[in-house]
Amino acid sequence: MSNVFIVGGSGKVARHLARQLSTRGHTARSLHRDARQADELKALGAVPVSGDLLQLDIAGLAQLMTGSDVVVFSAGAGGKGGAQMTNAIDGDGLELAVAAARTAGIRRFILVSAFPEAGRGKVVSDTFENYMAVKKRADVHLAETDLDWVILRPGTLLDTPGTGNVRAGLAIPYGGVPREDVAATLLEIIENPEVNRIIIELTEGDTPVAQVVQRLAHS
Repeated sequence: MSNVFIVGGSGKVARHLARQLSTRGHTARSLHRDARQADELKALGAVPVSGDLLQLDIAGLAQLMTGSDVVVFSAGAGGKGGAQMTNAIDGDGLELAVAAARTAGIRRFILVSAFPEAGRGKVVSDTFENYMAVKKRADVHLAETDLDWVILRPGTLLDTPGTGNVRAGLAIPYGGVPREDVAATLLEIIENPEVNRIIIELTEGDTPVAQVVQRLAHS
């Protein structure tokens, strides 16, 4: 069983992941900054870890991560606070987490990123353009490390119930995907360490999550 440290543990995908990890016998250690979230995370089966990504330094975050087998970075500004907050969390925060994982001796690092076609064919704001640029730089930063990384790029995140079926691959058409199914895909990736050093695009689909991840493990 794995000890999984979730950066951005109070987010919607992260909450689904914590519950699913607990159900499968893993330990989910969920980083959160609001004390009021601790009881909610405990109810999902997670171990709440208090800490603010905007305040921690490398050594401090590494100390919180120590003993974990895997880091999942699912933090994001979510459009709040404009470009400055996006840069701080989605960009600098990812770089901080990568450095902390290396300091803590954690090899496996999974990043929840963004589908590159998310804004194609639409009129988007400067804030969204910045968001996509920051996400790409974060992908590049992680991919250039020597860690055992996986970058998961889900399509439009939906709050509809998960179906357990997805479409995933190195390059697939753009679409939506329930957050619950994103979490289920992360869980399968965690349980299949041979899925490694790969960028995966993800949308809703017709194939069971476990089957999709097994295919990626042997691609």
